[in-house]
Amino acid sequence: MAAGPNVVVLDYGSGNLRSAERAVARAGADVTVTADWDAAVEADGLVVPGVGAFAACMAGLRSVRGDQIIGRRLAGGRPVLGICVGMQILFGKGIEHGVTTEGCDEWPGTVERLEAPVVPHMGWSTVDAPAGSALFRGMDAGTRFYFVHSYAVRRWELEPDPTGRIAPPLVTWAEHGDRFVAAVENGPLCATQFHPEKSGDAGAELLRNWLSTLS
Repeated sequence: MAAGPNVVVLDYGSGNLRSAERAVARAGADVTVTADWDAAVEADGLVVPGVGAFAACMAGLRSVRGDQIIGRRLAGGRPVLGICVGMQILFGKGIEHGVTTEGCDEWPGTVERLEAPVVPHMGWSTVDAPAGSALFRGMDAGTRFYFVHSYAVRRWELEPDPTGRIAPPLVTWAEHGDRFVAAVENGPLCATQFHPEKSGDAGAELLRNWLSTLS
């Protein structure tokens, strides 16, 4: 049997490292949890998990040069998957408790508190995925994923390429009070606000779909 792709789960102090490691391994990858620069840059795929506060995750990420690792990989077209706060830190900034923290700025946009009667958003929700999605390939519209978050990106701010030469990212939405970005697919950079590693069969299928895109 052929070996699966080599995937690094980036260790920068996030709390869901082992659950991410187990889920990606079950989906068929050879997984290493590390902050080693060479391993993270050279792996077939990089998973950036994240739980907790935006500012704390950014501080942890920068402490291991994770922001630079992500940038180096994307410059070479090497796939990255962000999960939960690991997705949020890919945007321009996060605002929590009145404090603004700069993110990796791979996409413009602001992570802000959800406007909903009940926060956090905790539990299973459907998503509205666009046509042509690789992450959600083969899944029906009623498929549910597990969310645990109080903050999200509520407006997609990346302007389309005026020349039309660059395909726009595929943005998946979900609702809790109002709409928010649930996933993004943008060339080698993908991310989900929900936790695929906690989403049972649906999460496992999504991770297998992502692994199938790795060269």
